[in-house]
Amino acid sequence: MTVQLGINPLTWTNDDLPSLGAETSLETCLSEGRRAGFAGFELGNKFPRQSHILGPILASHYLKLVSGWYSGNLLTRSVEDEIAAVQPHLTLLRELGATVMVFAEVTDCIHGDQSKPVHSRPLFPVERWQEYGKKLTEFASYTQSQGVQIAYHHHMGTVIESAEDINHLMENTGEEVGLLLDTGHLTFAGDDPLAVATRWSKRINHVHCKDIRQDVLRDVKNRKISFLDAVLNGVFTVPGDGCVNYPDIFNVLRDNDYHGWLVVEAEQNPAVAHPLTYATLGYNNLHRFASEAGLI
Repeated sequence: MTVQLGINPLTWTNDDLPSLGAETSLETCLSEGRRAGFAGFELGNKFPRQSHILGPILASHYLKLVSGWYSGNLLTRSVEDEIAAVQPHLTLLRELGATVMVFAEVTDCIHGDQSKPVHSRPLFPVERWQEYGKKLTEFASYTQSQGVQIAYHHHMGTVIESAEDINHLMENTGEEVGLLLDTGHLTFAGDDPLAVATRWSKRINHVHCKDIRQDVLRDVKNRKISFLDAVLNGVFTVPGDGCVNYPDIFNVLRDNDYHGWLVVEAEQNPAVAHPLTYATLGYNNLHRFASEAGLI
């Protein structure tokens, strides 16, 4: 069993708050990520979106394309419209060899709005779980036919955030819909990523590895601030630098033959958390945890 270790460019430059790392070039992100030891990158806002341009850039750094975020709107549009909307993104992933697509429902989301407390996130309309599950399964079946499987990303500030939300989603969708396990977002939401990993291990097809600074999280919840302000306050960090129980989570992944990517995705302020330092720390800790669990 062999997993691959990747990283998201959020370590260097932030998609939701572009002022963070605005001056940092794609070249710096890729060269430092490779220097830290990673084999691949997820997409970010500085990445070209044409395979004939991005492919050679990644190859020059001996890197693979891991995946990339897609903002879904299946609560407000048809499957046919979503399939039409996803084409450029799906094509890029497929042509550069990525086999999973990070998908999150963003209808009424607030994680990118610095003026809204993250606890005021929208709730999923309970009467629509069955309908939504059917639509998402149909959409996922289409992308799977193109060689790319959906990895659903539960995310703070969106309609699918908590372990309960994940349970409803998994129960109302087919196996075509994979689950992205994000250890940091689940901990932030007040849930146990180990319990979720154990319950839905057969559906997990992608893993985002971010850790949580517990003292910062307590302060964030006490002051009821926005998701972006929580990031600026340092709620997230790289694996092994916080309170998440990675050894036990990785044992669950091993026992269920997980063989996808483990991705460091720990958004911080690069002016405070030196990107290469934290990328290297994240790689070293992630490699150690994965090796001890027998995933590498």
